[in-house]
Amino acid sequence: MSEQRETIGVVGVGWVGLVTAVCFAELGHQVIARDIVAEKVAALDRGEVTIHEPGLEEMLRRNLERITFTTEMGLPLERARLLFVCVDTPPTYSGDADLGRVMSVVDELRGDTTHALVMKSTVPVGTGRKIQRELSATAYVSCPEFLKEGSALDDFLHPDRVVIGTDPGSEWAAEAVEELYAPLGGARVRTDVASGEMIKLASNTFLATKISFINEIANVCEEVGADVTEVARGMGLDDRIGPKFLQAGLGYGGSCFGKDVSALRKLAANTGYHFQLLNSVVEVNELQKRRVVHKLREHLGSLVGRRVALLGLAFKPNTDDMRDAASLVLAARLEGEGVEVRAYDPVAAARAKELLPAVEMAPNALAALDGAEAAVLVTEWPEFAEIDWSEAAARMARPLLIDGRNFLDPAALRTAGFQYEGMGKPEATPTPAAAE
Repeated sequence: MSEQRETIGVVGVGWVGLVTAVCFAELGHQVIARDIVAEKVAALDRGEVTIHEPGLEEMLRRNLERITFTTEMGLPLERARLLFVCVDTPPTYSGDADLGRVMSVVDELRGDTTHALVMKSTVPVGTGRKIQRELSATAYVSCPEFLKEGSALDDFLHPDRVVIGTDPGSEWAAEAVEELYAPLGGARVRTDVASGEMIKLASNTFLATKISFINEIANVCEEVGADVTEVARGMGLDDRIGPKFLQAGLGYGGSCFGKDVSALRKLAANTGYHFQLLNSVVEVNELQKRRVVHKLREHLGSLVGRRVALLGLAFKPNTDDMRDAASLVLAARLEGEGVEVRAYDPVAAARAKELLPAVEMAPNALAALDGAEAAVLVTEWPEFAEIDWSEAAARMARPLLIDGRNFLDPAALRTAGFQYEGMGKPEATPTPAAAE
């Protein structure tokens, strides 16, 4: 580990900002973390984390002496020369990124000559050069984050690459950022600002494309009697393809993929280029979330008055994030079909209830399955593999399970008495729907 210590400013203490602040403190640096929400700042100052990220609260508490949380910009400006900007850039109704929070930080730096603005927030290509024109005396570095929810601490502390984009005049800031990341290993990508911004968008968009591709393959597998898990395994052994993001299921969700695909598509459209591939990526992902409803109809016939249990609500395990979760679309479609929906999620239930007020939240998985005529596994929480499926079958009105993530063992489920259907698997033979 480098012996040099830096005082670092972090602006915006949401998920990315908090992980960034806590991990830099873990490396021994002093951190001044600023957020405009006073209640959040007060809670963090007590060592309380309101988001679910494994290990984050424990790491925060052991580094509280190194982190100062504040609502004022004056403190990081006074003590830190590097200001990591980690504010939200949500999509607007037009599909463009909302840069309002970013530009608020820019406004506070006008006339500054001593600081470097290090952009962690995902911004459209061209944002950095626009900011550089407005802050001609302030150094600027594009340093996009590549963190995955559920494994963010490990991703930060063991990166596969660190992208550092800078233009002439800001070399000192790029050197300082590279020095900060030196103890962590991984490749260093030194490039210009626009390329740094594009690397983030292109990376997430490619991964989203890979997910949509394998889901299309899964749908074809169902028609021709192939097994998508075997197909993906064989594909992934090719080192040009690799096994990651080849898990067929209900599609991608969360705060990044959908937003970044939309941002890149919009960026291309604003230049006059029609990015047709991304239109298909989005369409496939939206349709995939609805395929489960069709599968349920094949087994149950009319869905009016049926009771269906959803196992998992968060967009992925090890997070309570409900942004763009498949469960939101699925629950809404089932409710539209007249289904009584009951659900269980070990972490995200409270957040989900705010978004799905008509869905009954069960205290555990077996309670969610009581009396259900079908169950859908939506999020592959590890505890679902440990359910006593024989007891679950006995509790259900009809032991039918649609495995939306191909997470469970089909043979074990069938032995327990279930009709089992996965995504892109040949084993399913829907039984004729019961007469209404």
